[in-house]
Amino acid sequence: MASALRQCLRFSPAFAGGLSTRCLLNSRVRRTQFVHVGRTAFGARDAEFEAAKERLNTLQEEPDNNVKLQIYALFKQATKGACNTPKPGAFDFVGRAKWQAWSGLGDISQDEAQKQYIDLINGLAGEEAPTETEQGGEEASAFKEIKVTKENKVYSILLNRPAKKNAITWLMYDEIVQALDQARMDDSVTVAVITGAGDYYCSGNDLGNFMNIDPEDMPKMARDGRELLRRFVTAFIDFPKPLIGAVNGPAVGVSVTVLGLFDAVYATDKATFNTPFTELGQSAEGCSSYIFPKLMGNAKANEMLLFNRKVTAHEACERGLVTEVFPHDSFQKEVQAKVDYVAQLPPQVGTYMFWVLRCL
Repeated sequence: MASALRQCLRFSPAFAGGLSTRCLLNSRVRRTQFVHVGRTAFGARDAEFEAAKERLNTLQEEPDNNVKLQIYALFKQATKGACNTPKPGAFDFVGRAKWQAWSGLGDISQDEAQKQYIDLINGLAGEEAPTETEQGGEEASAFKEIKVTKENKVYSILLNRPAKKNAITWLMYDEIVQALDQARMDDSVTVAVITGAGDYYCSGNDLGNFMNIDPEDMPKMARDGRELLRRFVTAFIDFPKPLIGAVNGPAVGVSVTVLGLFDAVYATDKATFNTPFTELGQSAEGCSSYIFPKLMGNAKANEMLLFNRKVTAHEACERGLVTEVFPHDSFQKEVQAKVDYVAQLPPQVGTYMFWVLRCL
């Protein structure tokens, strides 16, 4: 099956996968756009609003891209009023995301937008409280953007960028490939599990992957991105042991399309699955154009991959993309029980059976 799956890979030069939920406000340089309006323009909350803008520049951790979109939209609404600019073209990914966020605020007043902006920034500032154990725990790892643990024959890969909704960077792609390779070669490992930190499983590609690229470097970036994606998808296809996905929250783009390469996928009832490729003028990756129709039939697969339908966890289970759905409050306990059971199966028989099932 692996060779057949490789033949079906369809790579996009833009290395797409889950771009619609993220905005491209680019770190502190872009944040400075928020401080160019005079203090006298905002009415009663002027001082608080100005203080919030300054506080935004002092955050140690950049907000995730969804929050950046909220910040951008509320700032524009507070300073300019309701969105009155034309909708950007289909290939202006960043412009469309920003426009949608701003126009989505409708006609809320500038004063209300100021209040929401202040509350949002103050909330972000209040959440920043890194502990000493976070700075240097006992489990030092060579990985920077994932966390790997091994216990009782279980190799766990945690997508560990919760502030960014676990959006996948170039580095994270490479680290996941390395981790799967380690689990493959480790004879003490029976099963591997991938899950996400925080309230998201994964929000797809980090748009920072595509920023600040010199036009002359675009062909090389496309080639490098295609090769990295090939290695990434192949690592799933060739993994010789049971591979389980524990989808702890919303999943977008490439994090959804590769789920068809897992042996079992468990999801919290709060999870959603979104593949907004055609909305962005992109093509689906991760063998999904081949596997999704086999799992759920052409009509349901087209609804997701061509018509950008976001499905709930229960809908994904009905379509065969998810194995079982658990209540969010008991999700971790339920999945752990499933994983522990698989880990105790005879490894040789289990591995053989999983390969047989994959080849059916």
